[in-house]
Amino acid sequence: MTDLTALPLRERKKALTRQAIIDAAERLFEERGFDEVTVAEIADAANVSVKTLFVYFRSKEDLVFTDTWLIDELIDAMRRRPADVTHAEAVAQVLIGAMDRERGPGQGIEGFHRGYGGSESLRSRMLRMWADYEDRVTAFLADEAGGPATPRMRVHAIELIGIVRSLTSPEVRALVAGADALDEAAVLTDWLHTAARLVCAG
Repeated sequence: MTDLTALPLRERKKALTRQAIIDAAERLFEERGFDEVTVAEIADAANVSVKTLFVYFRSKEDLVFTDTWLIDELIDAMRRRPADVTHAEAVAQVLIGAMDRERGPGQGIEGFHRGYGGSESLRSRMLRMWADYEDRVTAFLADEAGGPATPRMRVHAIELIGIVRSLTSPEVRALVAGADALDEAAVLTDWLHTAARLVCAG
């Protein structure tokens, strides 16, 4: 969570309320699944009214897509990468770092699928999010090259976001099935390095 100490008290309270709603939603979604949780239950768990929840979020779906931290980190890592590090390797390192930060009970691949993976109502939103990510990466690649975006850049952007998308796939879920948190992290880390090599190999 962002450091709030520099904010005025009123803004700090608003930020804390928003975060409390997000935290309550994530916990309930991962316990029971997105489609099985109501907005009223989220509001109650966050100690706010439903009316207050809708001041911060327009819909239950918006609680899942709360910010752009991941794509921002991916772009920043690719921009700052050393000359001997590929775009794909930079993407893999961001994802490995995110897994290390977020590891805990109920989290990981199985937690994602339990909370969100079976929801048809989230599928179209997630597809739009991946498309937006691809647009951002394509624009970054064009800016890095100092010219207009090309079809080759678009394909490379799709490959790079494909590394991210693979972590939510049923195939990777099967890859880590039955593993404990430490084993899952090791398997996923190995997979991400493999995925980066596959992208680099073309």
